[in-house]
Amino acid sequence: MRQNAGYYIANTLKREACRDFFRSVETFRFIISEVRIKWLPMNEFTIQTRSRTDFINIDRLVAEAVREAGLTDGVATVFIPHTTAGVTINENADPDVTADMEMVLDRMVPWNGGYNHSEGNTAAHVKASMMGSSAQVVVSGGTLQLGTWQSLYFCEFDGPRTRQVWIKGISTE
Repeated sequence: MRQNAGYYIANTLKREACRDFFRSVETFRFIISEVRIKWLPMNEFTIQTRSRTDFINIDRLVAEAVREAGLTDGVATVFIPHTTAGVTINENADPDVTADMEMVLDRMVPWNGGYNHSEGNTAAHVKASMMGSSAQVVVSGGTLQLGTWQSLYFCEFDGPRTRQVWIKGISTE
């Protein structure tokens, strides 16, 4: 009898939890249906890097691309269409941060590591993968919403080169 009572209570609790879950899904679906999402045209800009490894603050260029796209509220995705370059959000107040990032990445992935890739830039490919090829930034009132010390950095690992940066916005107006 006790096992049956325990089984009954457990099943009742499971049913109530499932019912609560589906109610929350319905509420969530309702809330989402009221948000209008609009994909904005892609913008891009070209950047010239100066050395093999280069961290370039691209806040101003991304803000211009967001403004040109007409994005006032939503999310901007910054995408780097290269396999030996990336993007990151990091501190902008102290230039030693990017110098330290370069030093740490060189320790982790040395240029002379006995790699198999015939072009000799395996370290650049690995470092770009570590940084990532995209970053998202919230846009509110037409302004990039970065933290007090944050900036967007284009990360070059196989320069100097001419590179592309693509910006795609999603508006929630």
